[in-house]
Amino acid sequence: MRSKPPLTSFDVSPFSVAVDFCKRILALMATEQPPTAAEAPLLDSNQDTGDDDEDLDRTLQWLETFLTLLGFNQSSIRSFVLSWIVFIAIGLVIPVTVLELGHCLGCERYQYKSFELNIVISQACLAGVSLLCVSHNLRKHGIRKFLFVDQLSGRMGRLKALYIQQILNSVKLLAFWSFPCFALKAVREIIRMLYVPHDQPWLSVGILLAMILSWTYLSTIFLAASAMFHLVCNLQVIHFEDYAKLLDGESDISLFIYEHIRLRHYLSKISHRFRIFLLLQFLVVTVSQFTTLFQTTAYSGRITYINGGDFAVSALVQVVGIILCLHAATKISHRAQAIASVASKWHAIMSCSSTDTTQIRTSPSGVHLEATTNPPIFFPISNSESDVESMDYHMRMPTNNNHFPSYMSMSSYHKRQAFVLYLQMNPGGITIFGWTVDRHLINTIFFIELSLVTFVLGKTVVFSSE
Repeated sequence: MRSKPPLTSFDVSPFSVAVDFCKRILALMATEQPPTAAEAPLLDSNQDTGDDDEDLDRTLQWLETFLTLLGFNQSSIRSFVLSWIVFIAIGLVIPVTVLELGHCLGCERYQYKSFELNIVISQACLAGVSLLCVSHNLRKHGIRKFLFVDQLSGRMGRLKALYIQQILNSVKLLAFWSFPCFALKAVREIIRMLYVPHDQPWLSVGILLAMILSWTYLSTIFLAASAMFHLVCNLQVIHFEDYAKLLDGESDISLFIYEHIRLRHYLSKISHRFRIFLLLQFLVVTVSQFTTLFQTTAYSGRITYINGGDFAVSALVQVVGIILCLHAATKISHRAQAIASVASKWHAIMSCSSTDTTQIRTSPSGVHLEATTNPPIFFPISNSESDVESMDYHMRMPTNNNHFPSYMSMSSYHKRQAFVLYLQMNPGGITIFGWTVDRHLINTIFFIELSLVTFVLGKTVVFSSE
């Protein structure tokens, strides 16, 4: 490919410069060899523009800076050591020191030390798991491959605007859930500062700021990791929705299979990278919630918002993180499984619109009549579910004519049939050691959690009778 010579003359008109630029672009496009069908991805049908590349690069750079501030960027030894020193200092040393120094003997009704330590340990474990898993993937793959915005899937010009919008939506979602939790924590600490006496006013203010800083830091790390998993899954949802819309065309079946294999390969990579994170997240949240339930039900004193309010705030943060991960995983799993249904409808429409010798009928007078030609019909296809956004588009039934297209042949029919069978046998989705994260797994988790709740309540709640 020839390099463009720089525009050094400034005495020409803007119109001539634009015309010359367009001519050079057309010349480059004419000399560029198109990729073969086996090498080019099916969804990469448009050329990129420099502005789209710059916008996406700026968005990714901004996201990487944000993750660096939270300590997820551990690409060097110095950043690795500094990140974990800050985590241990702010997440563990500061809150434990404050609880030890600020504890008073007559303040049990306002500040129960066992409750506070349980909350600090659970939040630190969740943040530590999040920081360990996400930083490992970022250090190993980089921000572009971590989000699968690489050379293969990131050069699709028509999807880059959706990439940028989805990244911004994930950051907004993180802020939307972080600020209310921060407000509840701040209100709770201010109320406790008013009730728990200290010798010096500055000591109360210092304890207030230290506890809010530590809790906000740990909660933001946990929610940011959940938001990153949510972002990775939603970026793949864009690919599956665009892939389903392509069934309206008349492309080669082998290209559809090749593209679906590539998409399933991406889902397999996502599952492999995040399965430890999801499993440890579920385990830590479950242990934390049932430890909280055991402590609150076994405690003989009175539990109020002052001495036990942190349980409600921390439980809210943990539930929000779990919901973000489960919603993203089930959404992409259902999108991947819905492709088989979309392909079946497409196969049925293509087969019913075909005109061959089997459709020639005989009138009562013995005259052979050909099947009537139908006008093109547009079918609104909706794969909406009760808990995920709908995937709506229109599928076109081709018009019958005397010149039979390729999709009307028996060979094309068998290819479409094999393609539908392949999709039914390879649904795809986010998996955790073989278990697909979908409604069935969520129902299983719910009944397991319900059994644990009843077990803990049976061990702690006792009704005395006189």
